[in-house]
Amino acid sequence: MIIEQFLRQVKLGNHIIGVASGAGSTAKYAEQGGADFLLALNAGKFRQMGRSSLAAFLPFCNSNQMVLEFAFKEIKPVIKKIPVFFGLNATDPTINLENYIEQLKELHFEGINNFPTVGLIDGQYREALEEMGYSYDLEVEAIRIAHEKDLFTVAFVFDETQAKAMLLAGADIICIHLGFTAGGMLGAKKVLSLEVAKSKVQNILAVCDAIRPNVIKMIYGGPVKMPVDVQYMYSDTKLMGYIGGSSFERIPSEKSIVNITRAFKITGTLSEDDLMVKMLEGITKHYDYVHFLRRKLAVLFQSTW
Repeated sequence: MIIEQFLRQVKLGNHIIGVASGAGSTAKYAEQGGADFLLALNAGKFRQMGRSSLAAFLPFCNSNQMVLEFAFKEIKPVIKKIPVFFGLNATDPTINLENYIEQLKELHFEGINNFPTVGLIDGQYREALEEMGYSYDLEVEAIRIAHEKDLFTVAFVFDETQAKAMLLAGADIICIHLGFTAGGMLGAKKVLSLEVAKSKVQNILAVCDAIRPNVIKMIYGGPVKMPVDVQYMYSDTKLMGYIGGSSFERIPSEKSIVNITRAFKITGTLSEDDLMVKMLEGITKHYDYVHFLRRKLAVLFQSTW
C-alpha cells in the first residue's frame, strides 16, 4: 500500500517528497530524482504556459477537464514507479463528486488532492462563494468519498479547523498550505516570513497530534522554496515531508534556461587566450589532427606543472 511505503521512508529517517507537476517532462524528471509521489494540478499546467499559479483560480477553463487532459495523456504514461494524485476541483458544479471520483479510480489515478482550493480565497469573494454553497466543506466531502473508495488522499489545509475536518474525513496526508510560492519571475511577492509560517505549522501539527498522531504531515508553498527553507521547517517539528510545485518545475527552469541562453548568446566574444577556443580554431587549420592534439596536450600539461 502507498501509505506503508511512505511510512517506511519515514522510519528510515527520510522525508517524503511530493512534486506538483503540469507536464510529462517535469513529472518524469521528478520521478528520476526520487520524488515519492506526483500531484497533477491545474496550476502546474498554467506554470508550463508561462503564467502564474494564480491563474488556477480564474475562470479561464474547466479545471477538472484541464487536469484530466494533461494528467492522463502526459503524466500517467511516463510514470512507472510512483503514484499520481489528481488535483480535484471539488466545487465544480458540473460534476457529481461520487461519480467523478469513481471515474478517476477507473482511470487508475491512485488518489486525489483538493486543488484548486477555496482555502486560498478570502474576503468578500470567499463569503460569496460560501453563501452559494461553494465552500471548503465540499473539499472535505471529496476527501471523505475518496477515502471510502480506497483512494489515497492528500488534503491541503490552512488552519486548525480545516485540519480537524480533514483528519476526521480520513485524509492520509495533512499538508499545511502556506500560500503561493515566493521567488522567481512569477512567484508571489507577499508571503509569510519563515518564522510566522513555522508558528502556524506548529499550531496545526498540534491538532493532528491530538486527533490522529500517526497521520503523515507535510507542508507546501509560501516562503518555503529552497532546501534550506525546508530544513528550517523540519527542525523541532514533526513534519514528515514537503510538497512543491514552483520549487521543482518553475524556479529551477527559469534560472537554467535564462543562464544557458545567455551563455550561448555571448559565444564568439570569449577571450582569445581561452585554450579551448584556440584548440577549436586550430582544428580547422590542421589536417594532421593526431599531431595537432599531441602538440596541444603537451602545451596543456606544461602549463599545469
